[in-house]
Amino acid sequence: MKKFSFLLLPFLLFATPSLGIETRDGKVYFAQPPRLVKAVTTRSETYVWGATYYFTLNLLPDAGVPLKQVTISNNDSLGDIRYNPREIIAFEGNHRKNGEQLNIEDVVIDRKTNSVSVIFNPPIPPGKTFTIGLRPVRTPGYGGVYLFGVTAFPVGEKSYPYFLGYGRLHFYSGYDHYD
Repeated sequence: MKKFSFLLLPFLLFATPSLGIETRDGKVYFAQPPRLVKAVTTRSETYVWGATYYFTLNLLPDAGVPLKQVTISNNDSLGDIRYNPREIIAFEGNHRKNGEQLNIEDVVIDRKTNSVSVIFNPPIPPGKTFTIGLRPVRTPGYGGVYLFGVTAFPVGEKSYPYFLGYGRLHFYSGYDHYD
């Protein structure tokens, strides 16, 4: 029996309150992944200035490890959305009831993948609901439903990314409105 237990040891995952779940090779996982709660936009018309896209996430109390980064990607081929990295915000709460500002260490925009990565310092502790606000230069030029994939990364040198789902935003062109 001891021989059998010894053989399984390298493959077991272990959990600690400070590290969530960590494999033997050092990869860190959330014990419970965050949840994408909602995605909304302040302007749903096409090709307008001054919009903010809000993505609200809930990092559950039993996540086991803080959240270091969130990446939001627009995978639609209807056009690339440009953002100003200096105008990206994050705060506790949701878009209607925002609380304390969260410190963003860095924003990385990848034009090839149409993604924005928001890196927090300090990381977001478990038990928090928070919102990221992306401010595009303009809303998309074409009406339709746009899907924004949201991925969360725990703290750790080898953090395992969790795809949380799609935030859905609908934009209307002048031709899409019916009286």
